[in-house]
Amino acid sequence: MRGDTAAALAKGLVTAVGDEPAVDVVLCPPFVYLDVVADAIAGTPIGLGAQNLYAADDGAYTGEINAGMLNDVGCRYVILGHSERRALLGETDDQISEKLHAALAGNLVPIVCVGETLDDREAGRTEKVVETQIRGSLAGLDEARAASIVVAYEPVWAIGTGKTATPEQAEEVHALIRQLLGELFTPEVAAQIRIQYGGSVKPSNAKELLGQANIDGALVGGASLKVDDFLGIVTAE
Repeated sequence: MRGDTAAALAKGLVTAVGDEPAVDVVLCPPFVYLDVVADAIAGTPIGLGAQNLYAADDGAYTGEINAGMLNDVGCRYVILGHSERRALLGETDDQISEKLHAALAGNLVPIVCVGETLDDREAGRTEKVVETQIRGSLAGLDEARAASIVVAYEPVWAIGTGKTATPEQAEEVHALIRQLLGELFTPEVAAQIRIQYGGSVKPSNAKELLGQANIDGALVGGASLKVDDFLGIVTAE
């Protein structure tokens, strides 16, 4: 919920990223800054995404934003089931699944977040929690649409806690997610699905994290508030 940096970040990245970036770059500002960021990145390869949506197509849902509205302002992506929404707002896997299907019907690429808490990790429940979230959040998704989604693994215990997930710990869960996706769909489809890592990625650890076999990108949090930090992740090799 940071708007003061949205326009400056977008403008700074447009200059730094150039016309043909080696990776896909997407900015997901709060709803009220989508227009501002859309204007700043117009005509560039940088994509625009939202931080959430509501599953209904239309109706009396005061305060909510649906896929059609996001399309109207130029969004191509939407984050669903972020750990903060799960924890603070009680979003369930069933609700996230509804949003997933609404996003796909609205021609948006869903970025579906999963991940365990510190209590889950310390109790040895990581695999069970992640599997439950994957199966529940992707319920009803058919193989034909599956390859177009993005999955983001957020180890909640490594975000703002002072604890750090090692590249090996992150890769272990990413490999699990890839395996689960192969079971839900096919190994070939699972290989096409991007699995991002979202646990306090910063320029100093991006290269090692992104070098893991099953980590295809980063869902960047605090480091996205400064152009130089975000760019350091974008250019990590």
